[in-house]
Amino acid sequence: PCSPGAFHQDPNPNEPQASKDKAELRNYTEGKLLDRVYNTYLQMHTYQTVDFVRRKSAEYRGCSLRRMSAMQALELLDQLVDESDPDVDFPNSLHAYQTAEGIRRAHPDKDWFHLVGLLHDLGKVLVLFGEPQWAVVGDTFPVGCKVQKSVVFHDSTFHNNPDIRDPRYNTECGMYQPHCGLENVLMSWGHDGERGGHTETQNPLHGGAGGEDRSRPRRPPTYRPRRPLRVRGKFDLYTKQEDLPDVRELQGYYQALIDKYCPGELCW
Repeated sequence: PCSPGAFHQDPNPNEPQASKDKAELRNYTEGKLLDRVYNTYLQMHTYQTVDFVRRKSAEYRGCSLRRMSAMQALELLDQLVDESDPDVDFPNSLHAYQTAEGIRRAHPDKDWFHLVGLLHDLGKVLVLFGEPQWAVVGDTFPVGCKVQKSVVFHDSTFHNNPDIRDPRYNTECGMYQPHCGLENVLMSWGHDGERGGHTETQNPLHGGAGGEDRSRPRRPPTYRPRRPLRVRGKFDLYTKQEDLPDVRELQGYYQALIDKYCPGELCW
């Protein structure tokens, strides 16, 4: 998680500029997409249990589903509109290019970072593999302990989740030891973890941009998430806009980056 205020306006040209008022982003109290978003989180918070996460992690751990290139996976996201996102109502592939281009403008010398932006949501192809959206999209959160107040819709969507009535999991730290470290916390299953072996456990609540729950298992204050991942999260959020990129114009540049950093077919 980032410290409070980490997403305040920064005059640094290397920082993303929001496409609209930041107060309008990640609005979970009103908006034309609110019913769709709420219903997705209701299902997620009902069925994402410790048992479910362990079963799904074991099922996909072998990366033996299929073989395809990163660009092929990205093109599959042409078919996916993320039903947990209150800010966009267009295919996820387009937002991938928005994020990548935002990073490219701010950090033109870091081509690897451009590729990170392009591929950041690639795990959502799990929906195209047959998984329901509630199991793939949306903010991740720790399972196996008391629900945190910083979780989206925390007070209205967990009532049918059996873990909240299980004494092993419903206390403050639940099945964890204090200060065990986030790498030892079991996160809800979904696109972030399956894309890269929980590469984003530094952001377990996503959190709202900047929220941090300090009462749960974590390392002492010397532990900090890696800065590139925190910065990437800003571009993910602040580049969302209805002005869509011309994919045909950009595809050649990003195909070259894929060929450079993750060529050929990958195991999924």
